Amino acid sequence: MERTLVLIKPDGVKRGLIGEIITRFEKVGLKIVACKMVWPDKELIAKHYPMDRIEWVKQLGQKSIDSYKSYGKDIKQIYGTDDLEQIGRQVCLWLMGYLTLGPVVVLLLQGHRAIDLVRKMTGNTIPALANPGTIRGDLSLDAKDLADSLKRPLYNLVHASGNTEEAQYEEKLWFKPEEIFDYKRAGEEIMYG
Repeated sequence: MERTLVLIKPDGVKRGLIGEIITRFEKVGLKIVACKMVWPDKELIAKHYPMDRIEWVKQLGQKSIDSYKSYGKDIKQIYGTDDLEQIGRQVCLWLMGYLTLGPVVVLLLQGHRAIDLVRKMTGNTIPALANPGTIRGDLSLDAKDLADSLKRPLYNLVHASGNTEEAQYEEKLWFKPEEIFDYKRAGEEIMYG
């Protein structure tokens, strides 16, 4: 069994989508082994989105550049640069501010290939590009160019761990061992038997 972390971000909490989002994960068979609501401070979020992960920061920058190219817009008009790392750092700062705007619901989900399943269920991180049937595709409509023009991150409802290393790091960051529970969920023998 694999574990993965999900954050229902402040926009998901403020829009009253906590139940809808959790229901989707439970319906597919994922087990909630830890859950809490917290209002994160900047110190915690700086650990969640560490700027020293240069490749990750550059990926944020590349997503912005790709989005602008798809809309035929010049990224330099918003960011003043086309440098991947500088753009990624700005996006990271917006993300850090975003996650401290209000409470988040933190879930630790467990199941077979939970990381890939949750990523598939959440959809593209840019809601305007997320497929129907995904959380972001069904419940959000934000677009990268709109968010950037307002100098804010995408309001995309949820964060989901991207890989095993990230999931393990985030689990330890957000939960103490005594906050994680092992129990038998009804129907496990049907799903995994």
